[in-house]
Amino acid sequence: MATILAPPPEGSDLRPVRGQPGIPLIGNTLQVMRDPFTTARKRYEQFGPVSWGWLLGQRIVTAQGPEAAEAVLVNRDKAFANGPAWSYFIGPFFYRGIMLLDFEEHLHHRRIMQQAFTRTRLQAYMDAMAPGIKDGIGAWEPGAGFKVYDHVKQLTLDLATDVFMGVELDRAEADRINGAFIDAVRAGTAYVRFPVPGLRWHKGVRARATLEEFFRRHLPAKREQGGDDLFAALCQAETDDGHRFTDDDVVNHMIFALMAAHDTTTITLTTMAYQLARHPEWQERLRAESRALGKPVLEFADLDALPSADLVMKESLRMVAPVPALPRRVVKDTSLLGFHIPAGTTVILPMLTNHHMPEWWPDPERFDPERFAPDRREDKAHKYAWAPFGGGAHKCIGLHFAGMQVKSILHQVLLRYRWSVPRGYEWPLDTTSLPSPKDGLPVRLERLEHH
Repeated sequence: MATILAPPPEGSDLRPVRGQPGIPLIGNTLQVMRDPFTTARKRYEQFGPVSWGWLLGQRIVTAQGPEAAEAVLVNRDKAFANGPAWSYFIGPFFYRGIMLLDFEEHLHHRRIMQQAFTRTRLQAYMDAMAPGIKDGIGAWEPGAGFKVYDHVKQLTLDLATDVFMGVELDRAEADRINGAFIDAVRAGTAYVRFPVPGLRWHKGVRARATLEEFFRRHLPAKREQGGDDLFAALCQAETDDGHRFTDDDVVNHMIFALMAAHDTTTITLTTMAYQLARHPEWQERLRAESRALGKPVLEFADLDALPSADLVMKESLRMVAPVPALPRRVVKDTSLLGFHIPAGTTVILPMLTNHHMPEWWPDPERFDPERFAPDRREDKAHKYAWAPFGGGAHKCIGLHFAGMQVKSILHQVLLRYRWSVPRGYEWPLDTTSLPSPKDGLPVRLERLEHH
């Protein structure tokens, strides 16, 4: 039965938000997590772009489509706050990360942080990554049942600890830190949202303590010695007017940046690997492009020389947005596409399903990288039709780093290996947290003789 979220103010021409709340507290959580695509489609057909329901213990307004995304992300009257919304999900584990700050404070931190993502810094990160990629993928064992997701996750986490921290870790310590990251991320979508030993939330709280201790231990040396890594960059970053990060800031931003960087890159690379296994003609096209460069390692100047890799990356980000939804908390009564949204409401932009709306994407379930080719540019249908990195003031600060890392890894993998899946294989995508294949994406991996 449809009910309204809140009556609009008298005399306004705003409409109330309608929805099917489901059972209080639990509401639509299970359907949304298990099958976000069908659930989103049904809601859109029934209630239009703006509707409400209970999700993870909150009243949540879902705002679908690029027009809603633009209104919320551009946030002209500063009604939509990032911090309180994300804090509900990941606050205790990623306290005061860049994504959890708002308005003036967010801009201030972002200005300092930008110093860690300058062209010179990016180039240094890229050079630092190359040997780690070579060693990491060189150790892969060819054969059937090679799990792409697990191997790529290990690789990106190793690269993150290497390139971001510039700290040499033995395998046991690396595994301990990696395990803490995984626990911290998974805690965000826990059903039981207080620390019961053994459950997700409790593990997340413990993970946060592990990570804080780790960074605090290494911080004094970083402040002193500097280096080409992100940790050193954040320790030394300074704005023109002399603002720097405190020790607490550095620790908070490091924990957040490591999580943000390795998880999203893993999902993007895994989606690309899946599509390239199912469409071998594209895999060959990308391999030919990489071979034509005539270099075993991608250099900064070569980033624009792989146009087909760009197309596949964009289409993979469209098909599986690594950050499936962007939440915002409404800090004062506002309107969205003519609907009344009362203060205190959480609004969610479902990027994962927005990218599959047939209103904006012809034949959205089809893998078709050419939709991003210069003569088609289907993403130009609306400024926010394709928005895997978000938008507005909070647009992902690491998007260039991400593209650079994805291409650097893919280039080396294409030159060394060919991979395939059985005809008709479709991956079981788990959408209960960040999207990932339940089976780890098993492929047949073959080493190429002359790479």
